[in-house]
Amino acid sequence: MLGRIIAVANQKGGVGKTTTNINLSACLAQAGKKILAVDMDPQGNCTSGLGLDKNNLQCTVYDLLLGQCYTEDAIFDTCVENLYIIPANIDLSGAEVELINREHREYMLKSVLDDSKYLYDYTFIDCPPSLNILTINALTAADTILIPIQCEYYALEGLTQLLRTVELVQRRLNPYLKVEGIVFTMFDARTNLSMQVVDEVKRNMKINVFHTVIPRNVRLSEAPSHGVPITLYDERSKGAESYTALAQEVLSGWNADIHLQGKKLN
Repeated sequence: MLGRIIAVANQKGGVGKTTTNINLSACLAQAGKKILAVDMDPQGNCTSGLGLDKNNLQCTVYDLLLGQCYTEDAIFDTCVENLYIIPANIDLSGAEVELINREHREYMLKSVLDDSKYLYDYTFIDCPPSLNILTINALTAADTILIPIQCEYYALEGLTQLLRTVELVQRRLNPYLKVEGIVFTMFDARTNLSMQVVDEVKRNMKINVFHTVIPRNVRLSEAPSHGVPITLYDERSKGAESYTALAQEVLSGWNADIHLQGKKLN
C-alpha cells in the first residue's frame, strides 16, 4: 500500500509550520505509524527539532537533490521511534542556483520520494517560508498540502497567494495535488482577533479546516531548543494535547478517505 506525502507549507514565516511538521509527525509515529519527515528548509529547524546536529551531517536532502548520495544514506533515526528524517542544513540554500539549469528540476524531490512511498505510512515535507524552487519541488512531490495559518490579521492575504501557487502547480506539474486542509496555530482564545480570523477563513474559503486548533503555548515554544517534540518534552501541556488531537483527526480523516474530499482548486 502506498503511503501519503503531505507538504506542510506557508510562504509566511513564523506561522508554526515547522512546529506542526515536527509534532504532527511525532504524534503519528507514537500512534504506531511509520513516518518520514523531509526537511526542505535551509534553516534546518525540523532537523534540529528532532534531535539531529544539522551542522555535522554526511548526507542531507541537498546531496539527494543533486544526486550526490543514495536515499538510504540520507535517512536518519530521530529521537522518536518510528519517525525518520531526511535532514537539511544551510547547504540547501545553494540548491536553487545549482538546479536552475537542470532539466526537470521541479521533479527532483518527487524522484527521490517515489522510491520510498511503499516504506512509510506518511511522509511530511517541511517547506521553506517562501515560494521558491524548493517549495515547488515539495508541492510537485506531494499528494496533499497542509497549511498552518497563524491567527493574525494578514493570514488571509498570505493564504490567497499560496493558493494561487497551488493552482499553478496543479495546472503545470502535479494535477493530483489537493489541499489537505488548514490548521490554525498560535490561537489565543482571549482575543477577538483570533476568533475573527478563524471565522473569516471558514466563511470565505472553500477548503477543509481541521477542528483542532493549536494554541499559543510556552512549552511548545521551548521544546525545539531541547531537540525533542512536545510529547517528549511535556506530554501534559496544552501543546501536546492539541497535536495529539490533530494526529487523531488526521488518522480518522484518512480512514474515511479524506483525500477524496480534499478540494482541487478550479
